[in-house]
Amino acid sequence: MRDAAPVSTPPRVLPRNDPRQYDDLVGEWWRPDGAFAMLHWLAQARAALVPPASRPDALLVDLGCGAGLLAPHLAGKGYRHVGVDLTRSALDLAAAHGVTVVRADATAVPLADGCADVVSAGELLEHVPDWRRVVAEAGRLLRPGGLLVLDTLNDTLLARLVAVEIGERLPTVPRGIHDPRLFVDARALAVEAARHGVTLRLRGIRPAFGGMLAWLLRRLRGGADRPTGTSPRIVPTWSTAVLYQGRGVRNG
Repeated sequence: MRDAAPVSTPPRVLPRNDPRQYDDLVGEWWRPDGAFAMLHWLAQARAALVPPASRPDALLVDLGCGAGLLAPHLAGKGYRHVGVDLTRSALDLAAAHGVTVVRADATAVPLADGCADVVSAGELLEHVPDWRRVVAEAGRLLRPGGLLVLDTLNDTLLARLVAVEIGERLPTVPRGIHDPRLFVDARALAVEAARHGVTLRLRGIRPAFGGMLAWLLRRLRGGADRPTGTSPRIVPTWSTAVLYQGRGVRNG
């Protein structure tokens, strides 16, 4: 009598933007050429907007910190790095990379008003049901003169085409990771930030074409991971129609 062949369990199919995807992809967070490689590049570009701390015990609150990808790029800048996220598996990795982690919703962070010198919201706003509440929370956390840095996807047909229709057919972003209904209109974001005391300047960004192509070819061929330092750089572009970055100072 033959032994029964082992039955493989197919990967579960989750709704778009379901946070459980990050548990399924936990092994990808720190792979330089993995599914989250572009998040590494964006973290590096976002950290470049953050100046060295201007006072002892300066606090940077990293909303939607994931596995702490911002941490290596803040080294030596003098901040205490507190990361806020809902996904426990990602927070465990962030803690292993030196981040002080808080498991909480980005709309209700258990930290005091005006405690933060910097608030980062990287690749977060397009994943939350109400991005306006996250912007309000960032404004609450920032001290006067504090800095908000962020990046997100614009609510345009072009962004849907690039990030979802094309991006998910190539090994550039995990399939189903975005819900385009949650993408964030750039002009509305600037207006909302101003309502909460932050004068936000926006600019379009994109991956450098040469590095992006080299990474994509490695992904398609299943090549070995390359160190993060060799990843494509994120560069400015004239249009905010797809991906854009924001930097703003809290008034008062």
